[in-house]
Amino acid sequence: MNRLKKIRPGWGILPVAIFLAIWEIVARLNLIPGQFFFPPFSTVVMEFYYLTANGVLGDNFLASLVRVLIGFCAGSIAGITIGIIMGWRDFVHKALNPIISLLYPIPALGWLPLLMLWLGIGEALPITIIFICSFFPVLYNTVTGIKNVDEDYIQVARTLGASDIRILITVVMPLALPNIFTGLRLEAGMAWRVIIAAEMVAIPTGIGALMMKAESLIRIDIIIVCLIVLSVMCLTFEKFFAYLETRLTSQWR
Repeated sequence: MNRLKKIRPGWGILPVAIFLAIWEIVARLNLIPGQFFFPPFSTVVMEFYYLTANGVLGDNFLASLVRVLIGFCAGSIAGITIGIIMGWRDFVHKALNPIISLLYPIPALGWLPLLMLWLGIGEALPITIIFICSFFPVLYNTVTGIKNVDEDYIQVARTLGASDIRILITVVMPLALPNIFTGLRLEAGMAWRVIIAAEMVAIPTGIGALMMKAESLIRIDIIIVCLIVLSVMCLTFEKFFAYLETRLTSQWR
């Protein structure tokens, strides 16, 4: 049993390896007509190496990464801050909730045509799109987490003489953390999906822009490289916040 437990964590790699092997075989045997439109995995790996060696992939990836980090951090901080105020103060919630309810259903990319007219084509555009993408879901999850805290805990803290600020910091926020991290985890991956779409439409640099250039040159291998980078970054960001949530809440959850 101990031996099986040691082997089991690596089993997740096996389906990926099988998938890649099938991909390589199908492409090499030309089972899908036109190897030009369905390159083998080994060709994609070689193109990844060439793009990395000449700096093209690194430059475009760094541009996308900076935009995602700035927009996601700003949107998340704003969402958590306003979410705490809305969740803790009923009059603020009643005042802002109708506006949030109207704006929240609008997809982040739905703002793109309007923001292109307001901000023009520049760095502010994708960062603002990421801000919007992150702000509303994180805000909503923060408000939900605070509103769902059992009122009995708050009353006990007040009975023991705790101030409102102390109750918020030591009772409400720890109990709301799982909801907050759910919003952060989901939007961390979504930020990458949105930035790619924004760059494909309006920005000359970044992973999305590289994909559009590859499409115009009919370079399927480069497009697949960009898709793999996108997939890895979405997964990495989501796993990071899942790990952070576990570390911060495992002792009391």
